[in-house]
Amino acid sequence: MRSTLRSMGWASLWPVMVSITTAPVLAQGSAPFSDTTDCPKEVAAIATCYSARHPSGAYLLAAIPTAWNGHLVVFAHGGPAIVPPTANTSKSDLAKYSIAVERGFGWVASSYRREGYGVQMAAEDTEHARQFFVERIRQPRRTLLHGASYGGLVGAKLIEAQPKKADGSLAFDGAFFNSGLVIGAARGHDFRVDLRAVYQHYCKNLPRPGEPQYPLWNGIPAGAKMTLKDVEALIDECAGLTKAADARSPQQKQNLANILGVMRFPEAMLLRHMQSATFLFREIVERTTQGRNPFSNVGVTYKGSSDDAALNRDVARFTADPAAVAALKADGEPNGAIPAPVISIHSINDPQVAVEVQSPYRDAVHAAGNGERLVQAYTDERVHTGQSAPELAASLDALMQWIEQGMKPSPQSIAASCQRLRVTNDGPCRYHPEFVPKAYETRYARGAAAAAN
Repeated sequence: MRSTLRSMGWASLWPVMVSITTAPVLAQGSAPFSDTTDCPKEVAAIATCYSARHPSGAYLLAAIPTAWNGHLVVFAHGGPAIVPPTANTSKSDLAKYSIAVERGFGWVASSYRREGYGVQMAAEDTEHARQFFVERIRQPRRTLLHGASYGGLVGAKLIEAQPKKADGSLAFDGAFFNSGLVIGAARGHDFRVDLRAVYQHYCKNLPRPGEPQYPLWNGIPAGAKMTLKDVEALIDECAGLTKAADARSPQQKQNLANILGVMRFPEAMLLRHMQSATFLFREIVERTTQGRNPFSNVGVTYKGSSDDAALNRDVARFTADPAAVAALKADGEPNGAIPAPVISIHSINDPQVAVEVQSPYRDAVHAAGNGERLVQAYTDERVHTGQSAPELAASLDALMQWIEQGMKPSPQSIAASCQRLRVTNDGPCRYHPEFVPKAYETRYARGAAAAAN
């Protein structure tokens, strides 16, 4: 198998991967054409793994269990990454979500072709991964799309694109998202826009007064050779982030208290959100909006600092370019046009992607007339994408029953299934069927202002 793929080369495979309508239909059980690779230890005893490099540059990883159930999970990973992908990029995802392979599903994922932002790019790469599995591994009976975190947004956009199989039917029979940024990029990054402005107001070191100035909505300058460690060092200088509380100077304590008081997220998330407010913003401006500003904080009243009047008087303000906003939305804002069943689960206490992102997604799906195709359910772990094996398995099983038997699940039925699955799967069941998230506008800095009015 290895020598066959090497001799053919991906250049010769490219024509059949451009369009799924030209894909050959493989007989189930036929020998796949792909390089085998080591599986992560979580599935090594029960599956064979395959890898390849797509012409786009993306690395593909597939796994097929010995006891294959005939179905496929196509995975869209989180991020966006700040380092280039490698052949091993998706192995950690396969290890984390091994429950799909353990339950008999084939599994395939793309590393995405490059690091950085690009929802449509990542959606295309994820569809290429599906095509690779179909054309070079096996022909599945049912195909599920699974997106986690940023991959939830990628998946939401991909399923709305409604890619087709050779027979004209939908390529994806359903979708499952956990902790997905399904609100979209424009609204989903508003709070990081506020963070970028509030941070600079108190810290004044990104940029420093004597350095070349640039608009904060750009994150960092286009040509800056800055690393995440550099950003961490600047935050540490200003707010003592890596220091014990009693080792921080009085000014560092005050700066940190003001930033967190206004922004309303945990201290542990400051570096992660600043990573997005710097590197990710630069990516968006360079690659999606062609140098134009898609963000605005005009009219936002910031509250929670030691001197709100001074903050609101002196903080940097900027107005979005309508064309840039439109470009950002076109690339990464779901419109609710889901053609197949979708189950979206999220932690009530997610510290990174607030559970309230589910409210605008629900509203968009209902506004598009597809409310009957969406089920949302909520767990309560305090980590991002930290759902347990039985919680994930319950959602996958519910989605398959919905697709195959027409039995639409409810949050209550998913929670009950999770409890039954604990017999054979380690981990807790923390579903709260009664929970309904509040409006997204109630969160973060803008939520504090709204609550005060």
